[in-house]
Amino acid sequence: MPNTAARLLFLPVSGPRGMGEYARCLAIAAALVRIRPSSEVHFALSRAAPYAASTPFATTLLPASPTFHPREVRALIREFRPGVVLFDNAGRTRQLRAAREAGARIVFVSSRRRQRAKGFRLSWMGLIDEHWIAYPQFIAGALGPLERLKLRALGRPRIRFVDALLPPPDAALAAECLERLGLRAREYVLVVPGGGSGHPGAENAPAIIAAAAAAIAAQGTPTLLVGARAEYSESGAGPLRRAALLPLAQLAELIRAARLVVCNGGDTLLQVLACERPSVAVPIAGDQEYRIRRCTDAGLTLRAALSPRTIETAALGLLADRAARAALEARLAAHPVRNCMDEVLGALDALAHPGSAA
Repeated sequence: MPNTAARLLFLPVSGPRGMGEYARCLAIAAALVRIRPSSEVHFALSRAAPYAASTPFATTLLPASPTFHPREVRALIREFRPGVVLFDNAGRTRQLRAAREAGARIVFVSSRRRQRAKGFRLSWMGLIDEHWIAYPQFIAGALGPLERLKLRALGRPRIRFVDALLPPPDAALAAECLERLGLRAREYVLVVPGGGSGHPGAENAPAIIAAAAAAIAAQGTPTLLVGARAEYSESGAGPLRRAALLPLAQLAELIRAARLVVCNGGDTLLQVLACERPSVAVPIAGDQEYRIRRCTDAGLTLRAALSPRTIETAALGLLADRAARAALEARLAAHPVRNCMDEVLGALDALAHPGSAA
């Protein structure tokens, strides 16, 4: 990669509920600065987001999500003068135009049908350099006839399906994480309820999934609950271990080493599939039901309803059925969900430094 510094502005949807867009942008930003420390990264976030105050990059706090503050975002673009602006499910036409007028290249990420349609508006397609459709094509859906027609007519933007985003395996980090948490590879269940607050209709989801984790652990299986309010402590009763929210690099190593993962139907599920680990997926938001169904139809995960008993039963059943786990792992290997981190970093590099290879 070129040694010249790049300026990148991340504008994810943000607010008091959920954190999928922010987590995706944070993963990209962290990976970027690891390989090019001179990069200048800036976020604009809602101050109501529970993670806003702890963001490890320079941050402009707004009263609400960036989409709702076009004037402030335009002023930030003029002041920061980024080389690349990444809008994750966010943005308004005036903001995109401001980025273009400032000389920035534009990436738009969509993970919902409404936002995908927004990205395929002719007026937006003329402004966007790359449109990243989050999730694998078998979940997000292939390009439709109208989308293909528009692309042929305009010749832009570049379309990428981004299956999952994970840092590369790190054996030393994996060993450190397992030792610190008192775990052994392929002997524990990893439970990841999700990093955000409860979603409408599932406000108690973290507590429900935590109760399931305690029940699984009570059966004698070492179990790690990530994102719990209590910090990990060796004095915890039984084989249930707890950890606060972890950096993605650490979480990825714990996913790779797990015997089984219990997670929600958001980005974590796709990360688990990319690591080819057996999983039980629990829908905690409206858009997760469809996503999980597509994965279960492909035989890549097992669905469980949002109740402690149902989650416990599904997890323990899969743990006890060695043949079912082996068949699931074989399907995961044959139907790979790609880790697209290198691809998106290469794309950002090409945008920030025209002439470099994507």
